[in-house]
Amino acid sequence: MIELLASPNMNLDGILYFIVAIMFGPAILLAIIGFAVLKKSKKAAKVLFILAAVYVIVSLGICGSMMA
Repeated sequence: MIELLASPNMNLDGILYFIVAIMFGPAILLAIIGFAVLKKSKKAAKVLFILAAVYVIVSLGICGSMMA
Protein backbone atom coordinates (compact mmCIF):
# COMPACT_ATOMS: atom_id res chain seq x y z
CA MET A 1 0.00 0.00 0.00
CA ILE A 2 2.82 2.42 0.84
CA GLU A 3 4.39 1.71 -2.53
CA LEU A 4 1.27 3.04 -4.23
CA LEU A 5 1.33 6.30 -2.26
CA ALA A 6 5.03 7.00 -2.83
CA SER A 7 5.42 5.80 -6.39
CA PRO A 8 8.16 7.52 -8.41
CA ASN A 9 5.75 7.80 -11.35
CA MET A 10 3.24 10.02 -9.52
CA ASN A 11 1.97 13.11 -11.32
CA LEU A 12 1.98 16.05 -8.90
CA ASP A 13 1.00 18.77 -11.38
CA GLY A 14 -2.27 19.38 -9.55
CA ILE A 15 -0.45 20.43 -6.38
CA LEU A 16 1.66 22.88 -8.36
CA TYR A 17 -1.42 24.41 -10.00
CA PHE A 18 -3.11 24.65 -6.62
CA ILE A 19 -0.16 26.50 -5.07
CA VAL A 20 0.03 28.91 -8.03
CA ALA A 21 -3.72 29.55 -7.73
CA ILE A 22 -3.28 30.36 -4.04
CA MET A 23 -0.37 32.66 -4.89
CA PHE A 24 -2.07 34.73 -7.56
CA GLY A 25 -5.83 34.04 -7.40
CA PRO A 26 -6.89 36.40 -4.60
CA ALA A 27 -4.57 39.16 -5.82
CA ILE A 28 -6.06 39.00 -9.32
CA LEU A 29 -9.55 39.03 -7.81
CA LEU A 30 -8.71 42.09 -5.69
CA ALA A 31 -7.28 43.88 -8.73
CA ILE A 32 -10.41 43.15 -10.80
CA ILE A 33 -12.62 44.45 -8.00
CA GLY A 34 -10.36 47.50 -7.74
CA PHE A 35 -10.81 48.25 -11.46
CA ALA A 36 -14.57 47.83 -11.07
CA VAL A 37 -14.70 50.26 -8.13
CA LEU A 38 -12.26 52.76 -9.67
CA LYS A 39 -14.92 55.01 -11.25
CA LYS A 40 -17.04 55.26 -8.09
CA SER A 41 -14.36 55.60 -5.43
CA LYS A 42 -10.71 56.16 -6.25
CA LYS A 43 -9.68 55.84 -2.61
CA ALA A 44 -11.28 52.40 -2.20
CA ALA A 45 -9.76 51.25 -5.49
CA LYS A 46 -6.33 52.40 -4.33
CA VAL A 47 -6.72 50.40 -1.11
CA LEU A 48 -7.69 47.29 -3.09
CA PHE A 49 -4.69 47.68 -5.40
CA ILE A 50 -2.37 48.04 -2.41
CA LEU A 51 -3.89 44.95 -0.79
CA ALA A 52 -3.40 43.00 -4.02
CA ALA A 53 0.25 44.06 -4.22
CA VAL A 54 0.93 43.19 -0.58
CA TYR A 55 -0.80 39.81 -1.03
CA VAL A 56 1.40 39.00 -4.03
CA ILE A 57 4.57 39.97 -2.15
CA VAL A 58 3.66 37.89 0.90
CA SER A 59 2.40 34.90 -1.08
CA LEU A 60 5.49 34.82 -3.28
CA GLY A 61 7.59 34.76 -0.13
CA ILE A 62 5.64 31.99 1.60
CA CYS A 63 4.60 29.83 -1.36
CA GLY A 64 7.83 30.53 -3.21
CA SER A 65 9.83 29.21 -0.29
CA MET A 66 7.66 26.08 -0.22
CA MET A 67 8.22 25.48 -3.94
CA ALA A 68 11.99 25.99 -3.81
